[in-house]
Amino acid sequence: MYFLYGKRRDGTTELVAKFGSEQQLKAYVQYATLKVDDEGIYKFEQKTPLTGCIGYSYSADAPADDHKADVPFNPSPGML
Repeated sequence: MYFLYGKRRDGTTELVAKFGSEQQLKAYVQYATLKVDDEGIYKFEQKTPLTGCIGYSYSADAPADDHKADVPFNPSPGML
């Protein structure tokens, strides 16, 4: 399982979604990304788990609490 974290303007990160594969996660981030400015600040589609975030990170390893977190699993464009 892969865990997608959104980066907020205040420097915090939060788990926003889980994916069954790295390929699914990367495809979703590519879809959700509207633009990246010259400073590396991301702008994401509205009504996605990344809305309001300025960046992202992901990991295959996550704390036990993240495994249990109630966040979307394999979100897709059709879920908007």
